[in-house]
Parts: sequence; structure tokens; C-alpha cells
Amino acid sequence: MGQLRTEKVQEFIKQELSKIILTDLKDPRVGFVTVTKVEVTGDLRSAKAYISLMGNEEQKTATWQVLQRAVGFFRSEIGKRINLRFTPELSLQLDESLEYSDHIQKLLTKIKEEEAGR
Repeated sequence: MGQLRTEKVQEFIKQELSKIILTDLKDPRVGFVTVTKVEVTGDLRSAKAYISLMGNEEQKTATWQVLQRAVGFFRSEIGKRINLRFTPELSLQLDESLEYSDHIQKLLTKIKEEEAGR
């Protein structure tokens, strides 16, 4: 039962954090942001949100700085929207899995082209 509750809380925090970034964060420097995953500890005291950013390096850096400064705002908003005894401590992690998968895809395409050229 505990694992199911943890998974539900993770998904709920992911949805709410996405909504907060999309609708409530009023900073023009925020670019295209996706919350890819949220991990919550078993005691629901801390949560780690994985964020994927799109754009060039300058846009990503500006967006990441804004998101890091807004962690307290995110936590307070999640606390208002979620019915838990304690609001989890929120930390943001940069999710680079999309860039990594794109890199792998390019390598596979290059290998395929080299084999076709032989």
C-alpha cells in the first residue's frame, strides 16, 4: 500500500508542478519546460523533480536560473494544492535524457549511412 501511495503522490506532484510552471510562473525568461519525472522518498518528506529544457544554451541557462529561484514558490503552491501532512522538500534536477537519446539516434543514423555507402 505504501508504494502505491508514493507513486500516486509522485504523479500528482508532477502534474501540479507542470501546471504551476505553465500557468502561474510569470517570468518571460522561462522557455519550453517539461517535468519528466518526480521521485519522492518513502516518508514523503522530500521530492526530486527532473526537468527537461528545450532551446539553445543561453535560453536553457536563463530558464534554469528562474526555476531554481522559484523552488520555494513551487513548494508553497504544491502545499496548497496537495493534501498531505507535510509538504515535501522540493529539489530540481536537470534531466538530460532527451539530449542523450538524440545523440544516440544521430550516432545510429551515421552508422547506418556509412554501412549503406559501402
